[in-house]
Amino acid sequence: MKHSEFWQVVDETFGPAYGRSLAEDLVLPGLSGRSAARAVREGEDPQRVWDAMCTEMELSEAARWRHRGQVDRTPRR
Repeated sequence: MKHSEFWQVVDETFGPAYGRSLAEDLVLPGLSGRSAARAVREGEDPQRVWDAMCTEMELSEAARWRHRGQVDRTPRR
């Protein structure tokens, strides 16, 4: 996953405002307690960060892999 794909899938999954807020504020135990945004800034693989967000938010497998195929692009509310 590219950095641009990470931010795109965050926006598409959660909506731009909520997605960016989650990325900045949600503590991810799978990433040593860092937020997604911090982990990406610190060089963590974007796919690993996305996987940690999906796990923490209990997203479906379809949502986890939405950046690799054509699935529902409706933001989660």
